[in-house]
Amino acid sequence: MASVGDEGETFDVDVTRTFDAPVDRVWRAWSEADEVKKWWGPDGFTCPVAEVDLRVGGRALVAMRAPAEYGGRDYYNTWNYTLVEPHSRIEYVSNFADEEGNRRTPADLGLPPGIPDDGRHEVEFRDLGGGRTEMRMVEHGYATAEVRDQSRTGLDQCLDKMARSFSDG
Repeated sequence: MASVGDEGETFDVDVTRTFDAPVDRVWRAWSEADEVKKWWGPDGFTCPVAEVDLRVGGRALVAMRAPAEYGGRDYYNTWNYTLVEPHSRIEYVSNFADEEGNRRTPADLGLPPGIPDDGRHEVEFRDLGGGRTEMRMVEHGYATAEVRDQSRTGLDQCLDKMARSFSDG
């Protein structure tokens, strides 16, 4: 999906998943640090740090650790919450950061061009009944379709890990 912003065309990641878990369980995957650690990061990455203060004006500090074959580097992000409607919706701005949570830009970290400095995110939760939840996530502002597609691949892998965490308990 592409959109037009103040600086021209941008590309969005828009993913909808249905989980075999009640909405309260899917919400906890976002609101509890130990739950975030189970799914944050694409395949092969781990999450050694997750500090979550899920409230408007709060933030999370999360890290994903690359596997050894990718250098084993830790990549930190903050999620600065702008809207929190329990069991319904989360909106936040994602920024790259250092281990203390100080803002860094993707360029500071040598990441490919096209990743937004301030990544606006929306997460919606819908109770489907019968212990099932639909979750829609939108990441806004990628400058190129290529970087958007790379982010989508990583997000799909994170959400696969999230789904597995629901069946693993």
